[in-house]
Amino acid sequence: MAHIYGAGVDVGSCTTKAVIVDDSPRVLASHVIYSGTDFEAAALETWSEALKQAGLTDKDVSSVISTGYGRKSVAFSVGSLTEISCHGRGVLHFFPGPVTIVDIGGQDNKVIKLDSGGNRVSFKMNRKCAAGTGAFLEEMSLRLRLPLDKLDQLAESADGEVTLGSYCTVFSATEVLEKIKAGHPVGHIVRGVFRSVVKRALEMDTLTDTVVLTGGVIEHNPFLAELFREHTDRPVLVPPHPQIAGALGAALYALEDRVRKLPRDGEDE
Repeated sequence: MAHIYGAGVDVGSCTTKAVIVDDSPRVLASHVIYSGTDFEAAALETWSEALKQAGLTDKDVSSVISTGYGRKSVAFSVGSLTEISCHGRGVLHFFPGPVTIVDIGGQDNKVIKLDSGGNRVSFKMNRKCAAGTGAFLEEMSLRLRLPLDKLDQLAESADGEVTLGSYCTVFSATEVLEKIKAGHPVGHIVRGVFRSVVKRALEMDTLTDTVVLTGGVIEHNPFLAELFREHTDRPVLVPPHPQIAGALGAALYALEDRVRKLPRDGEDE
C-alpha cells in the first residue's frame, strides 16, 4: 500500500526548517539552514534537501503547509498556519495535553498553554526585546569571546554562577563585561547568562501542567532544561529535535489537509 506524505516548512527569523512525514505518521526527513535575507530561497533550499533525504520528489508529497515568521514566502505551500498552532501540534505528537510549551527562538520567546484536548488556553510572546532569546546568547558569546557552541558545556560544568540583574540585552552585555573585569570565572558568568534566559521565560507566564521546551536554543543548549527544572515542580520535557517542532506540526497538519479544511492564518490566532 502506497504511503501518503505531508510536509511542513517553518521559516523563522534565524533558521528555516523543513520536515517530511508519512501517514504512520513518521518523520522521514528534516533539514535546517540559516534563513539569511532571502526567505523564499531558504525555504526552497531546505525543502529540496529534505526531499533528497527522504528519496522523494515534490510530486510525491500530497500537501505542504508553511509556518513561521516568513511563512508567506513559501510559494510552493498549499497554505500557512501560525507558529502557535504548529508548535502545539508538533508537541502533542510526543506528549499529551495539558501542556505548557516554552519555545525559545532566535528572536522571540513564546509560552503556549494547551488543555487536555489540545485546545489553546493562552498564549504569550515577548515582542519587544531580544533578552532571553538566541540573539541574546549570540551577543553574550561575542562579549565573552567564546564560540556559541561551547556555552552549554561551560554552563553545565560550572560549580557556581553570577547573577545578572539587567532585563535588557545591551545592559546585560555591559554587566557581563563588568563581571569579567571583576575576575569571575567564565563558567560562572555563562551559567548566569543561562539563568537569565530561564528567568525571562518565567516572567512571561506561570509554568503549569507538563512543561515542554522547544526551539533552536533548547536544541543546542540542552542544559537549559535542567535550569528550568530548578524553578518548577512540574515535569519538564524536551521532544526529539526541539528545533523542528513547528515544522513537524505543519507537516502533520499537511497530512490532514487532504481530508478536511484546516484553519488558515487569522482563523487560529
